[in-house]
Amino acid sequence: MQYEQLGSTGVFVSRVALGAMTFGGRTTPPYDSVGGLDLPQTDAIVGLALDSGINLIDTANVYSAGESEELLGQVLGKRRRDVVLATKMTARVGPGPNEVGQSRLHIMQALEDSLRRLRTDHIDLYQIHNIDPVTPVEETLGALDDAVRQGKIRYIGASNLAAWHMMKALGVSDRRGLARFCSLQSYYSLAGRDIEREILPLVRDQKLGMLVWSPLAGGMLTGKFDRDGASDAAARRAKIDFPPVDRERVYDVVDALRLVAARHDASVASVALAWVLGRPGVTSAIVGARRPEQLTDNLSALDLALSAQDLEELDAASRLPVEYPGWIHGFSERLPNRA
Repeated sequence: MQYEQLGSTGVFVSRVALGAMTFGGRTTPPYDSVGGLDLPQTDAIVGLALDSGINLIDTANVYSAGESEELLGQVLGKRRRDVVLATKMTARVGPGPNEVGQSRLHIMQALEDSLRRLRTDHIDLYQIHNIDPVTPVEETLGALDDAVRQGKIRYIGASNLAAWHMMKALGVSDRRGLARFCSLQSYYSLAGRDIEREILPLVRDQKLGMLVWSPLAGGMLTGKFDRDGASDAAARRAKIDFPPVDRERVYDVVDALRLVAARHDASVASVALAWVLGRPGVTSAIVGARRPEQLTDNLSALDLALSAQDLEELDAASRLPVEYPGWIHGFSERLPNRA
């Protein structure tokens, strides 16, 4: 296993992290379409992950209506201290008007509920799961800072924020002396490179950890789907069309992935994952698995060294069109050296 420093903290996390969305959910659609793993199956996946050196496990209070956290708490047991345990909150977890969002009230309630389900007295990385357009960021950060000072949270992070959201939050933390987000969890894959415009530059500039979710684009980059009609009725993508992708563009990417995979005698999925892990600024890629062999294949990406030719072919199939102000910034990059 390879490990990377989590932002500017002193914590090191595995470059491949285990996502827990597949845990539980047989009775809570649509998450049963993602995994639906029971307790023994969850235990097998977590055991394989830990034996392989994975030390970062990521879940959320909304996954399988809390069952993901419950199963994870049960199977970790004495292995809890070997794990950098991450969970998230923000999404609606009940019908009440305050059972959603990032108010102080909801943060405190959600945190206590997650601690109970996870059977632990602290969470190593507690993350807001999305934006909250209603609650002032000062209130959110103040509540998270209190929980850090109480010892219930070690570090705080965010997920699915725009670059300006994150920069505003970091500014508030710095100005008020509050706990600072140490990481950002974002969607990133060969099928969706949007974060390269502003989010990745921000992450690198502010020395944040970048945790990538859905590096295989919800199964689109596993090789199970292509323009010739290849499909897998049991695959997650066949049941939930998420995250959204431009299918024609993705099919071009899959074609390129297959050429590279054949060159390395590797799977399409491992090549797609190796590409993400090789991108500047990426700390860890979060992978979910329903079967042990899926996780084993994902881990093989760590040993896959992509050549310059591989990277050029993958980039040609997936690169973003240049948009303003990016195209005008290019003129500055071509200015004569002023040194």
